[in-house]
Amino acid sequence: MGKKSKRNRGKSQQQQPETTTIAPSLRTESSPAAETKNNLQFEDPFVDVYEDEEDEEQKAEEQNNNADELIKHETLNPYHATTERMEMDPAAYKMHSSLRGEWPSLSFDFVRDSWGEGRTRFPHQLLAVVGTQADKSDNNSVQIWKLSDLGKIPKVDDDLEEDRDYDAPDDKDDESSEEEFDHDPILEHTTIAHSGGINRIRTHKGYVATWSDVGAINLYTIDVEGLCMGGGFLKPPTLISTYEEHSTEGYALDFSSKSRLATGDNDGNIHVFQEDDITQDATPMYTSPNSVEDIQWSPTETTVFAAGEAGGLIKIYDTRAPNRVMLEKSTGTADVNALSWSKLVTNLMATGCEDGKWSVWDLRKFEDPLARFTCHTTPITSMEWHPTDESMLVVSDDVGSFVYDLSVEEEENDKPEKKEDLPPQLLFVHSGSPQTKEVHWHPQITSCLMSTAYDGFHTFIPSNL
Repeated sequence: MGKKSKRNRGKSQQQQPETTTIAPSLRTESSPAAETKNNLQFEDPFVDVYEDEEDEEQKAEEQNNNADELIKHETLNPYHATTERMEMDPAAYKMHSSLRGEWPSLSFDFVRDSWGEGRTRFPHQLLAVVGTQADKSDNNSVQIWKLSDLGKIPKVDDDLEEDRDYDAPDDKDDESSEEEFDHDPILEHTTIAHSGGINRIRTHKGYVATWSDVGAINLYTIDVEGLCMGGGFLKPPTLISTYEEHSTEGYALDFSSKSRLATGDNDGNIHVFQEDDITQDATPMYTSPNSVEDIQWSPTETTVFAAGEAGGLIKIYDTRAPNRVMLEKSTGTADVNALSWSKLVTNLMATGCEDGKWSVWDLRKFEDPLARFTCHTTPITSMEWHPTDESMLVVSDDVGSFVYDLSVEEEENDKPEKKEDLPPQLLFVHSGSPQTKEVHWHPQITSCLMSTAYDGFHTFIPSNL
C-alpha cells in the first residue's frame, strides 16, 4: 500500500529536470545550448567583422569573374582609327612629353645642336623649328623651340641592367640618378610672322626654308650657337629671301648636304637653287605632268635627288642633266606621299603611298621592292630611317607612328595571313593622336622621336629601343 505507481514516479521526475552540459566543440547552430552557471558562453566581437569582410571580398571576386565571362574585350588593331579614348601606358616609354601650341602644325624639323652626339643621359634637351597652320593667313609664324628638362619616366619594376646600358656609366652616383626623374619639361620659344600656312619646313646648317600655302618659298637664318648657349633669350629667325616664281603651292622641299635647296609644287615643277641663295633660279629645272609630293637628296651624291610623284612614280634626277630623268619606277597607281633615303646604307630608299602601302627599294637594281608592307589602312604621311641603326625606320599615317626593324626575319609561320595581321617587323606603336602628319628621329638623342598631329606634339623614347 505504501508504494507509488510508476506513472506518478515519472511525473515527479519531469517536474525536476536535470541540467545537461554540452562541450563547446559539440555545439551546433541547430541545437544551441542554453547558457547556465556551469555553461557560460563567450562571444568574440571581432569574428563577425572578419567574416563580413571575407564575404564581401569573395562576392566582389565572383562578380568580376562573371563580368569577365560576359564582356568580350575586342583587341584594338593599331592600324585602325578608333573613337575610344586611349591612355598612355608609362611602361611603354622611357620618356614621353606632349604639348599643344596655339595652332596645329603640319611640319617641323630638328635643329642640330652642339650638346653632343649619341646622347643617352637624362634629362634631355633639344631644338626644333615649327611651322603653323592658323585660321587666318596672317596668324601664321615660324617658331624656334627649345625643350629642356625632358626627364625619364620612373618605373616601379625598372630593369637596372637596361637602364645602366642606356642612361649612364656604371659609376654614376645616387644624386645623378635622382636627377633623371621628376622633371617638368620647360619650353622656351621665339617666333617670326609668316605669310600663309606652312606646308613644310626644313633646316640645315643654320638655314630654315618654308613652303607656304600661298605659293612662296621663304629662306631664314638662325643663330644655332646662340640658341645652344642659352641665357634666357632666343633670337628669332631672320628672313633673308623670298621666292615666288612657283606656279602654285607645294609640299616637296629638302636641303642637300651642301645646303642646296630643291622644291617641287603641285603642278609638277621642280626648282633647284644655288647654295644659300634662292633668288637666282627663276625657271623650273625639271617639269613633270604629275604633282611632286616629296623630294630627298642623295646622302652621298651632292647632285642627285629623288622625287615622289602623284600616280605612283619615283624619279631620280641629276642636276648635271637638266630636264632629264635618270631613273624612273612605278609603285602602282597611288600617289607617293613620302620618301626617305637611307644615310647608312645609301642604296636603300623607302617610299610611302596614299593607299597605305610602303616599300623598301634597292637602287642598284630598282626593280621589285626588297620589302612591301600593306598593313596600314590610311595614307602614309611621312617616313624616316633611323640615324644610327641601318635596319630601323619610323612610318607615320593618320592613325599614329610605327617603328619597324627590317632585320627581323619573317618565318613561314609569322607571315600575315590577312591585311589586319601585325607584321613581325613592327617594334613599337605610338597612337591615339588623330591625323599624324610628320614624325622624325632626333639626330643626336638616341632613339628619340617627335611627332606632330592635330592634338599637338609628342616627344618620346620607346622603352624597347
